[in-house]
Amino acid sequence: MKKFFYDFLVKEWLFISSLAGLVFTSLYIGKIPRYEIKELVPIFLLFVLFVVIKGIENSRFLMRIAYILEKGKWLSFKLVVISFVLSMVVTIDVSLVTLLPIVLALNVERKEDLAILVALTAHVGAALTPFGTPQNLFIYSYYEVDTYEFIKVISPFAFGMFLFFLVLSFFIGNKVGSLRSRKKSIDKEKALVYTVLLILVVLCVLRILPPASSLIVLGYAIIFDKKSLKVDYPLLFTFLIFIGLTSNIKEMISGFVHHPGHIFLLSSLMSQFISNVPTTLLLEKFTYEWEALLWGTNVGGFGSLIAALANLITYKLYVAYGDKKRIWRFTVKFILFGYLSFAVGNLIYFIIL
Repeated sequence: MKKFFYDFLVKEWLFISSLAGLVFTSLYIGKIPRYEIKELVPIFLLFVLFVVIKGIENSRFLMRIAYILEKGKWLSFKLVVISFVLSMVVTIDVSLVTLLPIVLALNVERKEDLAILVALTAHVGAALTPFGTPQNLFIYSYYEVDTYEFIKVISPFAFGMFLFFLVLSFFIGNKVGSLRSRKKSIDKEKALVYTVLLILVVLCVLRILPPASSLIVLGYAIIFDKKSLKVDYPLLFTFLIFIGLTSNIKEMISGFVHHPGHIFLLSSLMSQFISNVPTTLLLEKFTYEWEALLWGTNVGGFGSLIAALANLITYKLYVAYGDKKRIWRFTVKFILFGYLSFAVGNLIYFIIL
């Protein structure tokens, strides 16, 4: 029993610390945060995405893709390009949940470095579109920004960081590890079904279909494939807790924010502590400088684990699919690479704008 609690503490420290933060901040402000439907819908869609990816994983389709990728040349270069384009088209969360399990299934050396590079690239690809990240969507809607103007303002950041990650990709070797058996065949029927269901969920995320349409995924899993329901539930509850925690923090500090002197630096630094989405919701009420806020919250997504929900997704996906013995090593490297990217993003901002 003692070992069980120790293992749970090591594996789910983020969930425990978030829960403790929610309790303490709720006691401080004297009330429990209220959750709105629009805040719960993304959590539900993320849950459905996890179910779909688990189904695709169980079909062994990811292993086949990983096998094909690792046989080719310029693996790290190709993955950076794929991550950039995919996150630009289907949002950062979908990109991470889709790509990282594939990367972590690769049989190559320096796999954790490759996973970090793919995750960081997803940030900048998603930054280029109004719907790529939650903070982009809030800024795009709140300030009623023209689509062309939006892309024009953020494109130096997106393409500048993309070039930086392409250069980094050449320093990550693609040497294949020791050969392992790939004899297990793909469950083609299951892979096809879950690929169709993935497209369905993406359409729901993009609001082409109503979120309720994704209930089809849960219906299929419950009736035909209960194994796909074995997803990372602590991660989902961590997101749920984190929304309430950031809501409390927002209420605690909102009275101290009246006239930010430099919205870019303020938003990028605040994101390190309360995440970039709550930072956006807080600061948009105090400034008309949407360009600086857009840059600040996207650059601010690099760095700490809580700087962006996408960072939490990356961490938890590594916990689920990566080498359990290297979790802390991965975490330290992810944060270090994140702050390196944070510094480069700041440099690009002050050079360009």
